[in-house]
Amino acid sequence: MRRKTGDTPHSQTFRAKTLAEGRRAQLLRAAHDGELFDEATGVPLSELRQRNGVSWYQHVREYIEMKWQHSPGSTRRTLAEARATVTPALVKGTKGTKGMVDARTVRTALHSWAFNVSRRDLEPSDEVAAVLAWFERKSPPTSSLADRMRVRAALDALTKKLDGTTASASTIRRKRAIFHNALGYAVDAGRLTDNPLQQVQWKAPEQVAEELDPVSVPDPRQALALLDAVRTQSTRGRRLVAFFGCMYHAAARPAEVIGLRLQDCDLPRRGWGTLRLRETRPRSGSAWTNSGEAHDRRGLRHRPRKAARTVPIPPDLVNLLRWHITAYGVAPDGRLFRTQRGGLIRDTGYGEVWAEARARALTPAQCASPPAKRPCDLRHAVVSTWSSSGGEPQEVAARAGHSVAVLFRVYAKCLDGAATANARIERAPKTGSQEGWKAAPRLPHTDWSTPESE
Repeated sequence: MRRKTGDTPHSQTFRAKTLAEGRRAQLLRAAHDGELFDEATGVPLSELRQRNGVSWYQHVREYIEMKWQHSPGSTRRTLAEARATVTPALVKGTKGTKGMVDARTVRTALHSWAFNVSRRDLEPSDEVAAVLAWFERKSPPTSSLADRMRVRAALDALTKKLDGTTASASTIRRKRAIFHNALGYAVDAGRLTDNPLQQVQWKAPEQVAEELDPVSVPDPRQALALLDAVRTQSTRGRRLVAFFGCMYHAAARPAEVIGLRLQDCDLPRRGWGTLRLRETRPRSGSAWTNSGEAHDRRGLRHRPRKAARTVPIPPDLVNLLRWHITAYGVAPDGRLFRTQRGGLIRDTGYGEVWAEARARALTPAQCASPPAKRPCDLRHAVVSTWSSSGGEPQEVAARAGHSVAVLFRVYAKCLDGAATANARIERAPKTGSQEGWKAAPRLPHTDWSTPESE
């Protein structure tokens, strides 16, 4: 049988005339239904997708393998987590799902084994192997995601945690973006005609705004009391007081402080110093890094790999860092902070010290409420202080390591505009009119060269 698709001729041989006529009828029916044909092969695109079709489970494994090489450990873990959330929802949408084990076991098997490229050559336990074999049998074809209702089921699954509660807005956005990217990869691989996510009318659950709750941000008095409680609680606390001090006085993220080296510090005997933050050491887990170490090695967030962020630091932090270096020295690679055995600081370790400091520095009522629940709240406290003290937004954002838009969006409720307005009203003459307030002098701008601005 001979035919032509566009300008490309095609021929096919059949053993019997009836077979050739049946094939001709199939092609005519596809053309009559308005299906698109692939010019290279001469067959309808729907048929081509079936030929190239793989299960969603296999597609996700290929997708993660494609992304793995150029992704840091934390991103690899996030990719696996998002795919482990969607895949069970897609299998539940098919018939014959009898035999699926509990959700927590499924999540462990998919997240830690099926979607972790570094463990492909390792032998899983019998329980995990049984779960993975079950998903290989039951997973629907990738082409089935052309069904928008199936896509909606996957999107709904992205909004839930394992315990059934609603996930945070940032988690939902992140997982949806990964799902969209995986469907785009299916289009590139010829397994879908187009990305169905763009055609689904779906809205994420209403979420709270990304603004910080002022109640969770410690005031300067509380922050200094917490640092003192870290210093006085134990030997481990004394080794970490400068670590927490960098978060408060320099608005550094924990992973940035872990990567801080002596050569990136300017610590004069008097006056202000400078930190040049160049590297982050986030803890991704040894199963997700190329080196097999628990901490990854990366540049600053949302910046080129070799970019640095310069942060002026007040004399209090300069003196604290000088004391720390004198007392404990530095690691062979120049890192300022390390465990007693010389290893990298872990979140579990400094988290325990922080919990003890809260119990010592805060009242029982405050401990049961949001103030300074996480060490990162120290960073939020100083950024809020810089902003509400009159610092230029561009300068504050540059020191904190994010954009001005993020500064206003996240710290909106922590900028004390009411205090400024109250001060102007007090200075206004008692004329009973609003003109005095409008003409009242502005509060003096903060002088960043003096430690009082902190």
